[in-house]
Amino acid sequence: MEQLRTLPRAPAELTAAKLERLGEGIGNVVYASEHWVVKRERSPSEVAALIVLWKVVRKWEQRLPFGLGKRLLDKPSRQIRFLRVLTQAAMVVVPKALWFSSHVKQLWRQYYVNDIRGSKLARERLAGTDLIPEQVIFPPVRVKVGGWPGWLTVTEATERVEDTLFHRLGELSREGRYEQVEMWMTRLLETRQIGWRRGLFSTDAHLKNFGIIGERVVLIDPGGLTNRWADVERHLTEKDQSAEPHVRLGLGPLLECRPDVAERFNARWRAVVNVDRVMDLWPG
Repeated sequence: MEQLRTLPRAPAELTAAKLERLGEGIGNVVYASEHWVVKRERSPSEVAALIVLWKVVRKWEQRLPFGLGKRLLDKPSRQIRFLRVLTQAAMVVVPKALWFSSHVKQLWRQYYVNDIRGSKLARERLAGTDLIPEQVIFPPVRVKVGGWPGWLTVTEATERVEDTLFHRLGELSREGRYEQVEMWMTRLLETRQIGWRRGLFSTDAHLKNFGIIGERVVLIDPGGLTNRWADVERHLTEKDQSAEPHVRLGLGPLLECRPDVAERFNARWRAVVNVDRVMDLWPG
C-alpha cells in the first residue's frame, strides 16, 4: 500500500489568494489554485437533489428548446446549480415518498458505495503512481473559495491536471490535429491496461473522468473503480455494445468528418477492451 506524501503545512498558493471554482460532479465541488485542487464534499441531500434533477432533465432532454437539455447534461452551469438549489428546497417540503422513489434511492446508495470503494482502492493501490494525480496531506488549514460557502477547511490537496481528456480531444479535433487525437486515445488505452495489471478496472471510463498531466493520461475520478473480477466481467458482457466505441465515449461529433480515424480507434478499442484481454492482464 502506497502512502500519501505528508507536508508540514499546506502549499502556500492555497492560502495566498481565493481559489477559483473549477468544476463540479455529483459528489463534490472542486476549487483550484495554479497547481493544486481541493474539494468540497456535497451533503447527502445535495446528491439526492442532483440525482432527481438529472432524472428530470434526462426525461425531458429532447423536448427542451435550443438543445438546453444536452447542454445542461454535458456541462453543468449556473442554471443547473440554481435548479439544484430549488430542487433541494422543494424536497424539504414535498413528502419524501413522492421524490425518494426506489430508483432514486438505488442510485443514491449506488453512488455512495461506488465512490467510497473507488476512492479507497485508488488510495491503496494507485497513490504514488503515474496513474493518478499526486495527492498530499497536511494539517487543517482554512482557504478562501469562489462562490458559496466562501471558505473551506481542508487537510489534503490533489495535483491539478492541465485539462480533461475529453476537452483536449475536442480542441484537437476542432484544429484538425487528428494525429494527436489518435495519440491521446492510444495513451488512454495504455493507461487502462496498466491499471488492469494492478487488479483495478474502471467501470465508468468516461473521457471526462480522465485528465492530462504532461505526457500522462491520469484517472481523476475513481468512483467507478473495482477490483472484483465479477464486476469486470459483468460490465464487459452486459454493457450495450450496439453503438460504436467512439460514439459511446462521446466522440461521435468530433470524428464525424474523419470516419477513418473513428474506424481505427474502434478497432483498437475492441482489441483491448474485452474480457479475454483484461483477463490476460488481471493478476492471479
